[in-house]
Amino acid sequence: MFLKFLFDRIVSLFGLVFLWPLLLIVAVLIRLKMPGPIIFTQKRVGKGGKVFNCHKFRTMKVNHGGSTVSVAGESRITPLGAKLRRYKLDELPGLWDVLVGNMSFVGPRPDVPGYADKLEGEDRDVLKLRPGITGPASLKYRNEEEMIATFVQEIKSGKNIYPNVDFTNMSDDDIALWYNDNIIYPDKVRINCYYYRNYSFVKDIQMIFATVLGKQIEYDGEMI
Repeated sequence: MFLKFLFDRIVSLFGLVFLWPLLLIVAVLIRLKMPGPIIFTQKRVGKGGKVFNCHKFRTMKVNHGGSTVSVAGESRITPLGAKLRRYKLDELPGLWDVLVGNMSFVGPRPDVPGYADKLEGEDRDVLKLRPGITGPASLKYRNEEEMIATFVQEIKSGKNIYPNVDFTNMSDDDIALWYNDNIIYPDKVRINCYYYRNYSFVKDIQMIFATVLGKQIEYDGEMI
């Protein structure tokens, strides 16, 4: 994967050099519209299980105290933050993480500590990869927050396609967390393991363009 490593360093450097006006504009908007820190820094698990500081533009209120699973439309996400998330502008500081080698442009999304501990057997192949700003799982679940919000609404309205699970006494956050941990996360692990075992630099480039242009591509027999 030397070509991938070289590509990440060169393109992230050029990205920071040429996109600095956009980064500055976003930073100023956050300062004006969202009192508090401009950059959101959080510990994430990287290659080999190493923990690193992941950087994004802040999209939530300070001290929101919410769940680790984000749901579209929730009050902790500010109006400006929602727009930044929609157009993936909150990910721009990640160019620095790519430049210093903590992340790649394409790979599995970096998880918060705790999730990597649940990986067993061959699923731990995911930890052999540098986390990515985008990737096959990110593309498939590009509307993840909306999907989770829809699931929560369906459960609350009485529609339950998982009859063996009792959601009766669960809060909205508990339902969202269950859906993430039991449905979305295992599927992401499956997709990311396939990515590791069937790596293609050409596919990396296709996924980057699909992310930027908001398009779908075929991957492992499905549209993502």
